[in-house]
Amino acid sequence: MTWLGGEVALVTGGGSGIGRAVVDRYVAEGARVVVTDIDSERLDEVRDIHGDTVATIVADVRSYDDCVAAVDLAVDRFGKLDVLVANAGLGDRFAELVDLEPSAIDTAFRQVFDINVKGVIVSVKAALAQLVRTHGSVVVTLSNSSFYPDGGGVIYVASKHAALGVVRQLAHELAPTVRVNGVSPGATETGFTSPSGIGAAGKGPRNPPGVDPNDRAAAVRATTPLDMFAQPSDHTGAYVLAGSRVQSSAMTGSVIETDGGLGVRGLRRVRGGDDLGSRLFD
Repeated sequence: MTWLGGEVALVTGGGSGIGRAVVDRYVAEGARVVVTDIDSERLDEVRDIHGDTVATIVADVRSYDDCVAAVDLAVDRFGKLDVLVANAGLGDRFAELVDLEPSAIDTAFRQVFDINVKGVIVSVKAALAQLVRTHGSVVVTLSNSSFYPDGGGVIYVASKHAALGVVRQLAHELAPTVRVNGVSPGATETGFTSPSGIGAAGKGPRNPPGVDPNDRAAAVRATTPLDMFAQPSDHTGAYVLAGSRVQSSAMTGSVIETDGGLGVRGLRRVRGGDDLGSRLFD
């Protein structure tokens, strides 16, 4: 029994990372999926794997015309659109303000905000008429940086806080016909891209004291209660839940946090159960 049987979804930035994992899971859950990406080779791979259950199109989420073309493809190929997964995103390589050259701020800000914020607004606008027809839903990829500092640099964190505002405002504006929810992944092992304008300012995340500065996975595990460096597939269940008209019919304006438990980090210890087994059984 599948949760998305008969549904048609559009996933932006679906050629790699979390977006690609969502495409794979949505197909497994019975959906037919239109996949957009700016990289045609990634889309070729998605098509090779999923065949006629997907349709692909090179599209830039900053372009309203590109987004309309993707929506039109969903309707032409599959007859409707039920779920928009606004997933395409851009990082900033953890560039801190002190390291940013003044001349780089404008370019980096425009690139990151145009994709992470404007891209959500544009893609929803392009899909809105079809989603109203099907009483569909929108699922937006947010981030732990929508709630906490230091999940990126100042530009990325600001963009993800703004994207959370977009989710809440659109959930209000589009109710009761179209539901709008978000998924907030934590640190994930992906090839996340960053704007060219960042340059040398984007030095990457700084690891906590005592953690090998070159070991990103160890740093993430050291700061998450669930002691994990997530893989893209770890988040996909949340996207299935948010996209299912049956399983999440009472949800709008909600955010499912798949961040390894960042909200329950303790003041004295990241996690309180490291010695749970020995306390119970030794």
